Amino acid sequence: MLRVRVTMLAAVMAVAMAFVGPATASAKYSVPYGSSALGDAIWNETWEPETVVGANNGCKPSSAHPYPVVLVHATLADEGSNWVTLAPLLANEGYCVYSFNYGATLASLEVWPFIGPRIDGLGHIEKSAEELSSFVNNVLSKTKASKVDLVGHSQGGMMPNYYLKFLGGASKVNELIGLAPSNHGTTLSGVTKLLEVFPFASEFTTGLLEFLGTPSLPEQEETSAFIKKLFGSGEPVVAGVRYVVIETTHDEVVTPYTNAYLSGSDVTNITIQNQCPKDPVGHIGMFEDSPALQNVVNQLSASPNPSFTASCTNYGLGV
Repeated sequence: MLRVRVTMLAAVMAVAMAFVGPATASAKYSVPYGSSALGDAIWNETWEPETVVGANNGCKPSSAHPYPVVLVHATLADEGSNWVTLAPLLANEGYCVYSFNYGATLASLEVWPFIGPRIDGLGHIEKSAEELSSFVNNVLSKTKASKVDLVGHSQGGMMPNYYLKFLGGASKVNELIGLAPSNHGTTLSGVTKLLEVFPFASEFTTGLLEFLGTPSLPEQEETSAFIKKLFGSGEPVVAGVRYVVIETTHDEVVTPYTNAYLSGSDVTNITIQNQCPKDPVGHIGMFEDSPALQNVVNQLSASPNPSFTASCTNYGLGV
């Protein structure tokens, strides 16, 4: 079966790694945009949900980039599909990149024998934050780094706030960058739209909600008990961590789009259309939108350029 062959190939590669050592910052990967990125994402979602080019390659952080970057995928996605563009882009810039899958429920099981998509990020967000905590601990143990940087898309940009605020993550994280994060939650129309725009969701919508349960969806509504707990009497930002929000005005999932933004003395909110007014990127397209990802690279640097303006090319998937 294909998944068996993929697993065997991964094992062979792991053995090879033991002889050649971890990937170095000099390795260069192809960085897809547009139809190439979308095609790669659909392929990985369907066949290789745990394959991320440029990530999880045994790397160690460099003196120029001392913090490993942990990528946190969106709801109804997985690491393989979400990071086809950003992982190789960051690796090419010399960053040590790791990613993982979280929030699995019965709905995440493969649809066909041996092969099929993973649709993760569905479980209770508090539990997903615990999975993030464990993964960060593993990355720190492997790399011997003092902290990590987090980059997340949608729920993946919001969920780490719980880890930072309630699970001791603040001492282990240097920076949290959210791509269209659902920080202040979304209206019901946004939750409904979320089911429509992500790959494979439409086939499963009714069954998931009625029989399997997808708690992360209602927990991302702006009036949910989870959002109220996360924010308490104010923003969930904690001292010692730098926060960046990168958002599009065309976000059809986080509605209104301003719900993505945070406030605080160590918070930077970036609206893509202020740099590239013609960028039509919607919520899902942020994963391969060049202006958004250029901002990620700038913000991950030790001294981000406060006047940075992205090159307005390779726009992500629009609404």
